[in-house]
Amino acid sequence: MNGAESLVRTLIGCGIDTCFANPGTSEMHFVAALDRVAGMRCILGLFEGVVTGAADGYARMAGKPAATLLHCGPGLANGLANLHNARRAPSAIVNLVGDQASYHRPLDPVLAHLEGRGVAARRPVFRPIHQALGLSGYPNAERLWAECLSLPCYPLLTDAEADTVAAALAEALT
Repeated sequence: MNGAESLVRTLIGCGIDTCFANPGTSEMHFVAALDRVAGMRCILGLFEGVVTGAADGYARMAGKPAATLLHCGPGLANGLANLHNARRAPSAIVNLVGDQASYHRPLDPVLAHLEGRGVAARRPVFRPIHQALGLSGYPNAERLWAECLSLPCYPLLTDAEADTVAAALAEALT
């Protein structure tokens, strides 16, 4: 049994027997496990908004949790409006979100170093606005966008975790 099969068995053991999915290539191990492990019904959707909306509707009507399988961070972002509605309902949904292929990580040495130290950092999703408008001549905006990082920062971050983030970032940038 691999990790994906273990996860499917755990979901089934917790009473979750339906997974609404919009998988990509990085989630294929989990998709294969859905096929191999009996007891989980998988319903494919062509867009994460459909998947998360269907999971919310299912949870409300069936009175039990549903699972979603979303492709990477952008897939999660595509479903966030429905997940917000589900939270307000409240509907019980377990969201499984894939990650980028590991061979992409070395292409960004700063992120690779931070991840190697256990710091979950990401780059901004959107390009600078002047690029979206087809304008040029803003080198500072492009430089700052390329240097921008999103680092862990939340109310329950402990002092030790903050120290780990700061130390890892200092190492990555020197």
